[in-house]
Amino acid sequence: MLNVVERELELKLVLSPERSIPVPARLSYRTADPYAVHITFHIGSEAPVHWTFARELLVEGVFRPCGHGDVRIWPTKTDEHNVISVALTSPDGNALLEVPSAAVAAWVERTLHVVPPGTETERLGLDEALAELLAPLPADDLWLSDPWSSDESPFQDGEV
Repeated sequence: MLNVVERELELKLVLSPERSIPVPARLSYRTADPYAVHITFHIGSEAPVHWTFARELLVEGVFRPCGHGDVRIWPTKTDEHNVISVALTSPDGNALLEVPSAAVAAWVERTLHVVPPGTETERLGLDEALAELLAPLPADDLWLSDPWSSDESPFQDGEV
């Protein structure tokens, strides 16, 4: 079974309406983290920049404006090309990126094929983890059993 869906692509970091620079990036989706998408930007620094946000936000952003706060996504057209605009906000600054629509839509479709919408919780294994957490251990038998039957008392008549 496929556990990771990745795509290398080149985004445009919009500096002004007239100027943008290319930024290599990697989109990643992991079935072990089924609600999230990860974007790694290779910006020429010592370490790449990582962003993680809801897969549903990217799915919706392919078709219509969505998001608020730190991540906003919307489809648009620039220079006769369809792109997905991604606005990122952090304490370190803001970035407006343009991603080729066709590449993002195809990648999102692959993630939806690997983990269909509505089946994400099955990937988390919450039921199994909860059952394991709540399963009685052999030592629990001492605490769960009644040391005296309902007819007997630990004390004899007259003893206190």
